[in-house]
Amino acid sequence: MPRAFLVVLDSVGCGGAPDAEAFGDAGANTLGHIAQACAAGQADKGRAGPLRLPVLDGLGLGAAILLASGMDAPGLGARPSGLWGAATEVSRGKDTPSGHWELAGVPVPWDWTYFPRQIPAFSPDLTAKVCDLAGTHGILGNCHAGGVAIIDRFGAEHLRTGWPICYTSADSVFQIAAHEQAFGLDRLHKLCADLAPHLHAIRVGRVIARPFLGTEGAFTRTHNRRDYAIAPPAPTLCDWVSGAGRVVHGVGKISDIFSGQGITHSHKGADDAALCDHLLRLVDGAEDGSLTFCNLVEFDSLYGHPRDVAGYARALERFDAVAGQMLGRLRPGDIAVFTADHGNDPTAAGSDHTRERVPVLVAGLGAGEIGHCGFVDVAASIAQHLGVPAHGPGRSFLP
Repeated sequence: MPRAFLVVLDSVGCGGAPDAEAFGDAGANTLGHIAQACAAGQADKGRAGPLRLPVLDGLGLGAAILLASGMDAPGLGARPSGLWGAATEVSRGKDTPSGHWELAGVPVPWDWTYFPRQIPAFSPDLTAKVCDLAGTHGILGNCHAGGVAIIDRFGAEHLRTGWPICYTSADSVFQIAAHEQAFGLDRLHKLCADLAPHLHAIRVGRVIARPFLGTEGAFTRTHNRRDYAIAPPAPTLCDWVSGAGRVVHGVGKISDIFSGQGITHSHKGADDAALCDHLLRLVDGAEDGSLTFCNLVEFDSLYGHPRDVAGYARALERFDAVAGQMLGRLRPGDIAVFTADHGNDPTAAGSDHTRERVPVLVAGLGAGEIGHCGFVDVAASIAQHLGVPAHGPGRSFLP
């Protein structure tokens, strides 16, 4: 039986979303602007010259950028050897759960709850709930912030008081940072798990545990992050495949994003390099008829939010080599689908995600233009390839 590998390059958008202006993201184009910066010599830290993605561009990446946004991205002009297109999201968000659920066939049917850009950002009732669950007399932060900056700002006070550091972002998310040793890692995870149902009930998408270590002036986040996400509102591609008796491998945050629903095995790692090792191992050994669903988050977390153009380019070029290894190991009948869940243009103002179309590149079925499609069409297409019933609104774009 054929297998399918769905790889989400977190935040690797390609511009052109028709509703970008409504999100404050008019003109955003993650891939296009990175390619332009590289060609202009503005991303030469740790690398040099035009953006080099021979494998992904060979599948049709440059063509997808042009289709999505009208931009002829410098250095990405190969003649496509795979199926290629650009997908548009309909869910009213530009966040991880919205993008992944819709790629898996289920658009978000509600408006997410977002916290206001004010201090305090959280209501007195919510703050009291956190204090009650944490057993503390207060919280720190209570604002919009980046994860590294807020730990540097409040880490020492956290060690003195024992109060958790609570913050949010432009996403529908409540994040809690705490010292693994002084506060306790298990205690932090339990606090987030206990708080999550209360926030899910008001349509906050995720509660995220953000542990760190170190001392004042030298705090570092650890790899023991854990996401407590609201469950999808309907069965997704993962459920369709597992419900047909097939195996579903979730690599990276996938099990967290889908609250474990439909996931047979979850494969975690300390970084994207470790996740790519899992991905290549599964290309070699995953079961016939299985789905491997992978999220690689560092494009977003390490380079998109900090607005690091050169770092983003380096990460793309590193993954292109991994994609080449994947394609060389696929079995006859397998497909590999490379796409993204939203944008995070590192040349844009601020530090938030950007509303964009995303590339859809398919290896294993020859060359051809998919054209414009919906996120949900990715799920319908993979279901068709695996021979399992699709229950969502998408339509397959496979030949």
